Amino acid sequence: MSAIRFDSTKQYYATSSLVVGYALCSSLLAVINKYAITKFNYPGLLTALQYLTSVLGVWGLGKFGFLHHDPFTLDNAKKFLPAAFVFYLAIFTNTNLLRHANVDTFIVFRSLTPLLVAMADTAFRNQPCPSKLTFLSLVIILGGAVGYVATDSAFTLTAYSWAFAYLVTITTEMVYIKHIVTNLGLNTWGYVLYNNLLSLMVAPLFWFLTGEYVEVFAALAAKKGNLFEFGASFAVALSCVFGLLISFFGFAARRAISATAFTVTGVVNKFLTVAINVLIWDKHATPVGLVCLLFTLSGGVLYQQSVTGAASATSQRELTASKQTNIENDDADSVQENHGKTVSGKLVSV
Repeated sequence: MSAIRFDSTKQYYATSSLVVGYALCSSLLAVINKYAITKFNYPGLLTALQYLTSVLGVWGLGKFGFLHHDPFTLDNAKKFLPAAFVFYLAIFTNTNLLRHANVDTFIVFRSLTPLLVAMADTAFRNQPCPSKLTFLSLVIILGGAVGYVATDSAFTLTAYSWAFAYLVTITTEMVYIKHIVTNLGLNTWGYVLYNNLLSLMVAPLFWFLTGEYVEVFAALAAKKGNLFEFGASFAVALSCVFGLLISFFGFAARRAISATAFTVTGVVNKFLTVAINVLIWDKHATPVGLVCLLFTLSGGVLYQQSVTGAASATSQRELTASKQTNIENDDADSVQENHGKTVSGKLVSV
């Protein structure tokens, strides 16, 4: 009995540590990225360094046996390359949005993605229209975002142009990568490896298209500028480390807790990000803008509740139907295959 109690306590603390680690990384990452891009004004190079850190981290941890990832093959790389390209665009526009706007503006536009994803799913993936509760939550999110933009004293055309580009790319990324994850069949760390490695290969193309390479080479030749400052190096290193940490804690927390608990944690993280940003950073919205931002996040809470409830009901119906089919067929091989599909579907939906 005491051994069982000890194992249960150990599991509880291990799970709690993963959840706390994920919450801290997720809450701090947007602020850290904003700090990094302020100190190190080379968004393309910054994202490439983050990809490189993640690739080396996954490869190194795999070599030492701490995780398992699918091997890199040319065939899978060809299939995943379009998704990695879209992912790079999303991160690239995200970094440039943080470069020209504050963290609050980023969170507001990030909160708009469920509305656009719901529309894209209905239009392009033949998904049913949102329920009344889901639609109401999306309207609340939209209303909060409109109120924030209307009261944003730091409004600039450049910042909101990047915000619009980010909305388009992140919506495309969510819908398209959902399709890729459903059909390619890699494990979790395999997706992390492919995503970051292929994105790292795409990075030089954007360095030339944006002309950033000229600024970087000029700084290297002159040996001056923030490229070599200690503050810039520290900010970049911190951003890269937290990028890898959130990958680890995010995937580990998904495995350790239920989808509902993970979703609630994700929503709470945004409130923590706003609080941290206001407390330690002077680049934040006005009081009226913060009220609109909290209104938007409240709509996000309502949205998560409606989606989680619908997903749980759908999953339960599918599981019941699967069990009934298995009983009727009385075929052990069919039971094993259907169970595998059910588990796979749940993992993809998370």
